[in-house]
Amino acid sequence: MDGVLQFGPLMIATDRIIALALLLAFVRAGAVIGARTKSPAERAAWIAAGTGIVAARVGYILEHAPAFAVEPWTALAIWQGGFSLWPGVLAAAGVIGAVLIRRGRAMSALLATLAVLTFVQLGAAALLAPPVRPMPDNVTFTDLNGRTTRLEDLRGRPFVINLWASWCPPCRREMPMFIDVAASSSVPIFLVNQGESQVQVAAFLKREGLSAAAIGLDPRGALSQVTGSRVMPVTLFINAEGNIERTHAGEISRAALHAGLRDLARPSS
Repeated sequence: MDGVLQFGPLMIATDRIIALALLLAFVRAGAVIGARTKSPAERAAWIAAGTGIVAARVGYILEHAPAFAVEPWTALAIWQGGFSLWPGVLAAAGVIGAVLIRRGRAMSALLATLAVLTFVQLGAAALLAPPVRPMPDNVTFTDLNGRTTRLEDLRGRPFVINLWASWCPPCRREMPMFIDVAASSSVPIFLVNQGESQVQVAAFLKREGLSAAAIGLDPRGALSQVTGSRVMPVTLFINAEGNIERTHAGEISRAALHAGLRDLARPSS
């Protein structure tokens, strides 16, 4: 799937790898600038990087405060992603200015490095974003009572499909949150199990005390095949025209899910 690197059972989003590489490049640039200007630029770079990460996370939490209010502990679940670029960049720039205020040459060089790497990050994010593509509609899935849903019957309204399996730890972690959001969402959410039988899924839901209301069954994994989803969990946001507008590979946070639902519910311009 676009935007994900997989190493056996380990799945890492490509954009996070790039962000980490750019952070390391920024710190390395600070060391070079510090050596050439005989200034504390390396120390400034380290402090700016740490402050920027914290500010980016806090900015994201404030932006999605209602979602985090439901599960405050998820503010610490940074493996789910969720960082706002500009609060982090502005905080880092402020630190650079404060630490190197009397080191004009070093400050200018480090601020310029921050600016360049920020635009590299923006460019990489644009290039890595999966293109909007049509959702195949010749696929069906059933609920635990045997009722069939055809994707073509969903055309004309947005909906969300989450592909999961009971053997997948991230799937199990996000399942209670997903079921809770699905129960009150105006945008339909279908949690379609891949490759397991009705008996297996029903036993899992009973064991975990989870509702089956939004659960679907796809024992042959047809949805994974037609969407090219090689990893799980994966969440597909499909707009009213039947196009996959956004794909989230890996565990998703309540905040990111709400943001995706909000965008889907927004009227097309």
